Amino acid sequence: MDRVSAFDEPLKKLLGGATAKVMAEHLDLHTVGDLLHHYPRRYEERGRLTALTELPLDEHVTVVAQVADARIMMFNNGRGKRLEVTLTDGSGRLQLVFFGHGVHKPHKELLPGRRAMFAGKVSVFNHKMQLAHPTYQLLDTRSEDEAADVTEAVDAFAGQLLPIYPACKQLDSWRIAKAVDTVLPSAQEAVDPLPPALRDGRGLVPLPEALLRIHRPQTKADIAAARDRLRWDEAFVLQVALARRRYADTQLPAVARRPVPGGLLDAFDATLPFTLTEGQQKVTGEIFDALATEHPMHRLLQGEVGSGKTLVALRAMLRTVDAGGQAAMLAPTEVLAQQHHRSITEMMGELAEGGMLGGSDLGTKVVLLTGSMGTAARRQALLDLVTGEAGIVIGTHALIEDKVQFHDLGLVVVDEQHRFGVEQRDALRSKGKQPPHLLVMTATPIPRTVAMTVFGDLETSVLDQLPAGRSPIASHVVPAKDKPHFLSRAWERVREEVENGHQAYVVCPRIGDDGEEAAEKKGKTAKKKAAPEEDAEKRPPLAVLDIADQLAKGPLAGLRVEVLHGRMAPDDKDDVMRRFAAGQADVLVATTVIEVGVNVPNATAMVIMDADRFGVSQLHQLRGRVGRGSAPGLCLLVSEAHEASPARARLSAVAATLDGFELSRIDLEQRREGDVLGQAQSGVRSSLRVLSVIDDEEVIAAAREEAVRVVADDPGLERLPELRTALDALLDKDREEYLDKG
Repeated sequence: MDRVSAFDEPLKKLLGGATAKVMAEHLDLHTVGDLLHHYPRRYEERGRLTALTELPLDEHVTVVAQVADARIMMFNNGRGKRLEVTLTDGSGRLQLVFFGHGVHKPHKELLPGRRAMFAGKVSVFNHKMQLAHPTYQLLDTRSEDEAADVTEAVDAFAGQLLPIYPACKQLDSWRIAKAVDTVLPSAQEAVDPLPPALRDGRGLVPLPEALLRIHRPQTKADIAAARDRLRWDEAFVLQVALARRRYADTQLPAVARRPVPGGLLDAFDATLPFTLTEGQQKVTGEIFDALATEHPMHRLLQGEVGSGKTLVALRAMLRTVDAGGQAAMLAPTEVLAQQHHRSITEMMGELAEGGMLGGSDLGTKVVLLTGSMGTAARRQALLDLVTGEAGIVIGTHALIEDKVQFHDLGLVVVDEQHRFGVEQRDALRSKGKQPPHLLVMTATPIPRTVAMTVFGDLETSVLDQLPAGRSPIASHVVPAKDKPHFLSRAWERVREEVENGHQAYVVCPRIGDDGEEAAEKKGKTAKKKAAPEEDAEKRPPLAVLDIADQLAKGPLAGLRVEVLHGRMAPDDKDDVMRRFAAGQADVLVATTVIEVGVNVPNATAMVIMDADRFGVSQLHQLRGRVGRGSAPGLCLLVSEAHEASPARARLSAVAATLDGFELSRIDLEQRREGDVLGQAQSGVRSSLRVLSVIDDEEVIAAAREEAVRVVADDPGLERLPELRTALDALLDKDREEYLDKG
């Protein structure tokens, strides 16, 4: 067997079909190598395992405890059966619950006095913490003859560092540990990707040794040494992939877009009623320098909500038009594309009417292209693009279609890049005669380490200064279930804002219609059959159509309440936004279609219903829709989540700070980072298991330096075949494509 094939061995050959099938379907583990790189999430000692008083809500836990009592309860007039088991560890108590046919085995085994290891997700029912249908493994027997053996086994267990693996409902951590024991001898076959000089220079243990220590440590020092080594592997291999991508970009040709004095950009600047912030000037300089080079710019522009990114992007587009090229802005939704088109044409004035009666001689056409446009308007827009009449086009996915042709595409601006798949961005870039320059914009602030990994093949510009005149936004959590009078006060505040001449948003997670509700009822019925009481405290997310109706008839009666959501016809959406922007509606009840780009300076209040159903970054984006004028903004986060839950902690964090970078860090910690190579976009399993893009800034920065040096010296990695093998394993076809096109 050669060195690579041991890791490529299918798990079903070693573990049996049933276990291998569960690992493949639920953990995406298929080969010996996959399982050896499925590292323990943490290690437990018995003292920590038994702390029943410190269990985190909504998390999977493993506990060792003793059964205090067990009893069968009947419900549904005797038709339903439930087993309740109380555990104790001397410091606290925890309830287990089993339903239906699942009560028989635990009822026989979990007798008072028995000790076992239990695993499950901590939930709350009737204000008590519980594990519903936990899996368990008995740690003792009832035979008095074996009492000494039991004590010895428990003592041995207490002294061990017990690996706790990322598990699933179908496969417990300890069963994964047994499977790892089976494949662990293959660790000796590991191909070491680090160049020997780098490994020795940094005092890192060899890879086979690191794998043995991470899975079966004897001491905590073993774990630390293994993690140091594996962390370097992940950082270095990823940074080499990104360094090769950057190197390849420098070999591509592009048309340099240099300044043209007295052109469209100068004419536009002369009309601005304000001066650019220092941040805007600095970032613009970086972008203009990159546009003037003869290889494609690949730049990420990240800026806080309301920092003026659109103005920076527009000036880059005008520079491109001055230099004879065209610029395309890709927006994720029709509402946002229309908003950008409206705001850019307003900013440019007569300069956006090139070739039209009354337009400026220096001007150019700014056209909109979306999927729902009428045939005549669409035909004219396509003609303006292919002839070069239109210097700027703003559109949605419709820009990507084959029939859309450009005269000379020089710059692609992608707004909120995380909403576009790789193929969509690549399709637009391929429309240039030579690779166009690329400017990617995001209002989601990104910590430096994430920028070095997720966007490691892009140069980064940060816009962290808000324009003068922006007002602060006060944010508060409204615990609707615990304190319903707080919610009543929230609606009073909305009325007060409207009485003061302002407007408000109300955001809901769902649209609400018959189709949605029928599907939900069906799902709810299925859940109830499976576990009669587990979903007693749950309900569907609040819906725009329901809330708008309730508000118009109840607490906001007499105000002009409008709705906006993604299923409305594009013209209707645009009409609602125009009227709201013109002050012809007081309250806009909407889904997250207003999340980015919507700019109504008179809107000062926002109430986000079921705020716990949104992510941290999304809440921050939504909040950025208010406080855009001179009056202070107010954001109320309404939630029925339990006070001790992670969801409430997340909302409190959002309410406590307006610093997007701090919130993005919290968001990342809570989402556990995922795959920096774009798990959502490439459909592949996470490539980061030990490396933390939040905490390991020094390792990532050092790995980046080493990677740049290695790639500059040997771009094809001809002298480092082991590194090339590791790169091939990391960059399967999907990921390679993601990097190539990203």
